[in-house]
Amino acid sequence: MYRWRLIEQTWCCWPAKPIGLIEMIGGSYLATTPQVAYKRLLESLTRRNIAIHTWMYIPSLDHQSQAIQAWKNFRKCKERLEARVGTMPFPIRMGHSLGCKLHLLAPDSGRNSQAFIGLCFNNFNAGKSIPMLGKVTKKFNIRTEFSPSPKQTIELIKSKYVQPDNLLIKFNRDKLDQTHLLFNSLKARSNDQSRVLELEGDHLTPTSTGIKKNILGDWLEDNNRIDNLDTLINTIAKFFPG
Repeated sequence: MYRWRLIEQTWCCWPAKPIGLIEMIGGSYLATTPQVAYKRLLESLTRRNIAIHTWMYIPSLDHQSQAIQAWKNFRKCKERLEARVGTMPFPIRMGHSLGCKLHLLAPDSGRNSQAFIGLCFNNFNAGKSIPMLGKVTKKFNIRTEFSPSPKQTIELIKSKYVQPDNLLIKFNRDKLDQTHLLFNSLKARSNDQSRVLELEGDHLTPTSTGIKKNILGDWLEDNNRIDNLDTLINTIAKFFPG
């Protein structure tokens, strides 16, 4: 049982002697309670002496503003952690779904991180991401879009984002995944070292079993789904010593 503490909008879980730090941003609505939605994933990493900071938010249309807010909050949390355990290495940033985009829009363009792990990246427009908004905009002929838009996001990644080490993880049954778009954008940069790894699973594989069960039903309790999450945990843990 791990003790989570809330620092502003970030839930923090700290082992006694952390060997590294993960800064996690979850997907839409899952990230309103990330310490619950990603409990098994995050606490399994903490058992391996990895400190976890996971930002909670309610999605808005202004993704750039939220990216800046998350980045500032993560900095404060890292300072608080270092006051307790001493100097920490740069964090590994990890995002799931929309959380990938928010990390990629960070104001430091990835400079103050060791690497980025992107799970289930997607970059849909507002109408597709928020079905009710799509109906309203079509009915009243209103143009409403995320800021930056999907197209602008890809251009910003190509021109501004500087982190060369990016592991993009996609799952073979994920119908929402757009990892190929992100990978092609990253490879368009010089000195890029990005790679793609495909694992068994779907868009909800990174989330806790209880969350998936509530959404999709009792069949999610099967051992294969737990094994898929354990494979993901082991993959992420390889970024850290020990």
